[in-house]
Amino acid sequence: MTTVTASPARRERWWNSRTMHRFMCNNLALFGVAMITVLVLACVFGPHLLPYTSLNIDLRARFAPPFTGQHYLGTDPLGRDIAARLLEAGRISLSVGFSAMLLSTIIGTLVGVIAGYRGGWVGTILMRTVDGFLSFPSIFLVLALAAALKPSAMMITVVIALTSWMEVARIVETEVRSLREREFVQAGRMLGLSGAHIMFREILPNAIGPIIVAATLTVARAILMEAYISFLGYGIQPPLPSWGNMLNGAQQYLGSAPWLAIIPGAAITIAVASFNFIGDGLRDAFDVRGDHK
Repeated sequence: MTTVTASPARRERWWNSRTMHRFMCNNLALFGVAMITVLVLACVFGPHLLPYTSLNIDLRARFAPPFTGQHYLGTDPLGRDIAARLLEAGRISLSVGFSAMLLSTIIGTLVGVIAGYRGGWVGTILMRTVDGFLSFPSIFLVLALAAALKPSAMMITVVIALTSWMEVARIVETEVRSLREREFVQAGRMLGLSGAHIMFREILPNAIGPIIVAATLTVARAILMEAYISFLGYGIQPPLPSWGNMLNGAQQYLGSAPWLAIIPGAAITIAVASFNFIGDGLRDAFDVRGDHK
């Protein structure tokens, strides 16, 4: 009986017609969704539609500017097509961003739900652990881990996730603490439901809104972090392209061939800004105070 009566409330809690309406009225959020959709589709299908692959070398076409023949975005110092490399790099950068988001969200959610529901010494230990991780500058921790491990897309994903879950844990812990004394939780305890059932079947669905917002913003942070690590030479290694190592290879040609840096830099900016727009739109949509405006 509890599950039947609680489930509609959970769905109404985090997503309903008013939530959808508020999100659809946010022009920046819709712009972000459109841009991410275009980026994902371009990175998935674009390389198959281009006349060149990311590894084709044409020394006679070195440093060709954008819109030169079939090199729509120009070529790099080896004559490789920038459009092909940009889309191949987008596959890697977006995959790292989504994978790191998924892993960090799972870790942060588990820690936050347990800490928020259990409280006491369990919650104290878990949240002090979170504080301990947050006390280290994340960029130095990322670089230290990246320098100590063999560079690969999987390694970068794990490193970024291990330095990004703390913010999710804080958000979830705060939300769960505010929910654990609600009537449906008290009813579950009176019915003898286990703590795990209450945490993950009753409380967690009610906290899904803030988790989705945090996850969306984590994708943007992960993409930016991957680009930063690869730019410094500790991330994705050539010839495998990523937006970060494309910027790394372009820095010595800023004066003679600025498009080598402008194009991947623009891709990073569009991706990060779009995810931030979506995250802000979701945050406003899930804000229950919007129902009273």
